Amino acid sequence: MSSSDIRQAREPVADQASTSTFVSGVFPRRRGLIVGLSALVGFLLTVVWSAKFVDSTIGDSIADTMLGHTAKGAEIGGIAGGIAFAFVTGLAGTFTACNIAVFGAMTPILGTTTTRWSRVRATLRPLLWLSVGMTAVSATYGALVGLVGTSMPQFSTAKNVAGTLSGRSVQSMVVFGLIGLTMVYLGLAALGIVRDPFAKLSQRFPNAPMVFMGALVGGFLIGRPFGLFRQLFRDAAESGNPLYGAAAFTLQSLGNILIMAVLLLLTSAVLGGQLRHWFAADPRRMAIVTASALIAAGVFTFLYWDVRLLAGRGILPWYPLAPWT
Repeated sequence: MSSSDIRQAREPVADQASTSTFVSGVFPRRRGLIVGLSALVGFLLTVVWSAKFVDSTIGDSIADTMLGHTAKGAEIGGIAGGIAFAFVTGLAGTFTACNIAVFGAMTPILGTTTTRWSRVRATLRPLLWLSVGMTAVSATYGALVGLVGTSMPQFSTAKNVAGTLSGRSVQSMVVFGLIGLTMVYLGLAALGIVRDPFAKLSQRFPNAPMVFMGALVGGFLIGRPFGLFRQLFRDAAESGNPLYGAAAFTLQSLGNILIMAVLLLLTSAVLGGQLRHWFAADPRRMAIVTASALIAAGVFTFLYWDVRLLAGRGILPWYPLAPWT
């Protein structure tokens, strides 16, 4: 093989121009390896992930500290109390795999401009559009819960029975299964393996991908079984007030992304320059980072909520689990 052939094999695959936020148009070689390693990371996360640790040890502790009393099982205490409870429990549920993945996929945005404040502004803009999509979904779902919530599966307090699936478990499986598969598809699109679903839409509406990612974050509430969120859900459902439901669920989502958004802005201000040089040194890195975050989280979400859940209910015979889960 000649030296020119060797150089060509190492060069990125430039099949198209950038088509949307998450598709740079410069694709790395050995894309199958990237997909395989990312999927393996997602699978291994399902093996070691402890919902009890994330929800109770971290989530409940944060909520108890901020509210000044034990949050779980406590009376929420009217609309004002519900608004505070919504925001605090949103913060408490920050560190989920899906949240981390969404913001991990935004990392390439951090290094797109030169000066510190221009990087912060460039990062703030997609965050605002993400909030638009998130708010649209969470407010709509909250209003729906305020109207008809007492008859929805998430309202149920029935215990799960081995060998069967409760209505709320089916709802979680459907919602998170679809979110997981969507993330995997977007990760594959970032690598140029499948078509960019936003290619044409982004020509007219450049912020459409970020609005859609926000809608995915808002969709977490539709399937989320987090105990403190279900407590808020029941309060909004029993209130019969769609405006309260919309406001509470919107604040729940905003609280859910606040810490990650602040961390993203701080990273942009402090490390954005280094990231810009790092991405510029090899254009393939942008696609690799974006795709890896989305595929790993998508595989985790689908396997955790659709396969591991079935095994946990005794419907599937076995799923590998770490002892501490």
